[in-house]
Amino acid sequence: MKTAKIESIRILVVMTWAELLRNRRALLVATLTLIALLASLYSYTTFLHWVELRPGFAFVDPIHSLFKPVDLSWPVFIILYAAIITIFATFGRNPEHLFVLMRGYTFLIALRMISMALLPLDPPATMIPLVDPIVQAAAGNGSSPLSRDLFFSGHTSFLCLVALYAPYKPLKILFFALTILVGISVIVQHVHYSVDVLIAPMAAWFAYSLTKTTL
Repeated sequence: MKTAKIESIRILVVMTWAELLRNRRALLVATLTLIALLASLYSYTTFLHWVELRPGFAFVDPIHSLFKPVDLSWPVFIILYAAIITIFATFGRNPEHLFVLMRGYTFLIALRMISMALLPLDPPATMIPLVDPIVQAAAGNGSSPLSRDLFFSGHTSFLCLVALYAPYKPLKILFFALTILVGISVIVQHVHYSVDVLIAPMAAWFAYSLTKTTL
């Protein structure tokens, strides 16, 4: 029984894409994973629109008090989407790597929605909006950058999640470094409260743990 469970857990581990397409059970798992991710992303865009219209509360971040905000929107944008391209170029070589990451990201989206629903925050008074035209278009928010999707940091948690799943040590080091760099950047820009960024790696680890126990 235990051996059968181990084999089930490893169903996608050694498969190529061609083998995945020939394996009905593995293809079903992959299809359900993709559907769940797309459904969560669709729900997420509706949720973000609601969050932007909802009032919250703000507080003085002692870290923000140490410096004036600096606009780092484009460096963050470039890092994030270069990271996404890297993910498809590396994780995409093995279906297991890619689909497990998808499942982890689905959990992360759910955790973020729950966190924002329970903790309504207004943006820091000194915030410089983070310009991300792709996210703005997906959220249906026109030309206005999102400002209330705060707790916890989506950029930081996503990059940390990728680092946790990265199959190669150099890739892990790269994504952990990007996690730190982007986390610092969104604090420097006053886009996020420092607590949003500090909690993000914990949320990523929790999503990772949930996925590891549900494969």
